[in-house]
Amino acid sequence: MPIRILDAQLIDQIAAGEVIERPASVVKELVENALDAGATQIEIDIERGGIGLIRVCDDGCGIAAADLLLAVTRHATSKIASFEDLETIATLGFRGEALPSIGAVAHVRIASRTRADEQGSELRIDGGSVGEVRPAAQLPGTTIEVRDLFFNVPARRRFVRTETTEYAHIIRLVERIALSRFDVAFTLTHNARVALRLPAAPHAAQQQDRLAQILGDEFVSRSLPIDVQAGPLHLSGWVGLPSFARGQPDLQFWYVNERPVRDKVLLNAVRGGFRDVLFHGRHPAYVLRLQIEPRDVDVNAHPTKLEVRFRESRGVHDFIVRALDRTLAQTRPDMQPAAASASPFAASFGGNIGAAAPRPGAAFAFGPSKLPDTWQLAASVRDAPPSDLGTAIAQLHGIYILAQDAQGLVLIDMHAGHERVLYEQLKASHSRGAAASQGLLEPLTLELDEPTLDLLLAAREEWEQVGFELDRIGSRTLALRRVPALLAGSDVVALVREVASALLEEQGGAHHLDAAAHRLFATLACRAAIHAQRRLTLPEMNALLRQMENTDRAAQCNHGRPTFARVSLPELDRLFLRGR
Repeated sequence: MPIRILDAQLIDQIAAGEVIERPASVVKELVENALDAGATQIEIDIERGGIGLIRVCDDGCGIAAADLLLAVTRHATSKIASFEDLETIATLGFRGEALPSIGAVAHVRIASRTRADEQGSELRIDGGSVGEVRPAAQLPGTTIEVRDLFFNVPARRRFVRTETTEYAHIIRLVERIALSRFDVAFTLTHNARVALRLPAAPHAAQQQDRLAQILGDEFVSRSLPIDVQAGPLHLSGWVGLPSFARGQPDLQFWYVNERPVRDKVLLNAVRGGFRDVLFHGRHPAYVLRLQIEPRDVDVNAHPTKLEVRFRESRGVHDFIVRALDRTLAQTRPDMQPAAASASPFAASFGGNIGAAAPRPGAAFAFGPSKLPDTWQLAASVRDAPPSDLGTAIAQLHGIYILAQDAQGLVLIDMHAGHERVLYEQLKASHSRGAAASQGLLEPLTLELDEPTLDLLLAAREEWEQVGFELDRIGSRTLALRRVPALLAGSDVVALVREVASALLEEQGGAHHLDAAAHRLFATLACRAAIHAQRRLTLPEMNALLRQMENTDRAAQCNHGRPTFARVSLPELDRLFLRGR
């Protein structure tokens, strides 16, 4: 076949394939145009999953009659005019491709009126064939009707799924857009039935109502607001508590300058922020908005505009990790219990955004073999009034601490709680640049196989940051000349052997912590924390509870497991049918 120039209509149909993938793609382009036009109310009517009809009505600025023909011409747009504009895009659309692409594969009617015009005008397009501009009755704003999508492209029509599937894509899309623009009212109707009615939500209480309608009441009750700014970067929104993590990444919404996006840098940053409070295999829930200077982000990476590129991706990543880490650090046991659930033993964990910072002077710990004398200082806690985790009254099966507070019972996993306390202390020592350590008159020695010893010494810097001083005195012999003060009185040799073995098993595999030092801290904390069947006195139990109350992220252990659960008095009353 000889080389030829394609027919203009065929070019439009090919180009439409890049922009119009399914009915939801049409809804996205039309709603984004309405938002760019300054609409405060957007009504979306759908029939037969969008194949029969897509109608989007808005009260935006409208299109003048003289501009209607230009509006359906490819690469005609009112949003940019120069290369400089392309570098500072502040609108959702800018390519000038949506209307001509839609018109190439459907029957389209566009009716619009500006506020300066006395009457509206309309234009029809039939599979790429553009009609004439005619007068039409129209309120200020724009109405666009798209009928019989892909009627002239049978190959594309065959790839459209069932009405139920296509409608599901549309409603998810509208919900996603509605979570980025609380100032706009949205109504979605399918086959003449209202599916979504979302009034404008300029105030916090109204925004929570919209969140609850889209994401559910549980997300609202088990999430924290976030609002952090550093220079030109501003992160805001809501982040679900670690205990609200889900089996699927189905409640994750990212927006950059109000544009819904799916970006690897942002997704990885969230994982970094949740790195040591999330149970493996679980996914955090969040609605996060990043405001950034338009010139620092490239939204012209893909025709669907779902992908972006950051000029300084490392800086954006680190800012988000720090902001999330700082917010999640405030999840402590002093949060009020969540609403009673159907199960009387349903765990309720969380934190208080206004919780006090940890006390830097509280740096004592359990050792694997005996308790330091510092624990005796907690004896007076026994008669103290109930605190956030209550007052310990018993130890259950050598695993759990049973405490009571004013609201009922609190069950604490002593290993998980102590593990978090130790881990945060190790991280704090590392951040201060010098971990408290204790020199040994006689070095402690242990025998290790050569691969394990080589691996351990390769991480010598991380071990020194914790407070160890390591020395190789033979092909298979390790000498410990200094140990962390945190582990004084412990069986340090056994502990180092366990940690070295654990690190060898993890070598080459993924870990829930990215930093090598934090990986070591987490492993040390896990091995050094008290284990099952360790008998504790009541003062020791209460001392641990007070430590947890003053420790960041104490609602989860280093692996993301919950550290405590509450059972309220009403739940206990229901168990025993009291009051019936």
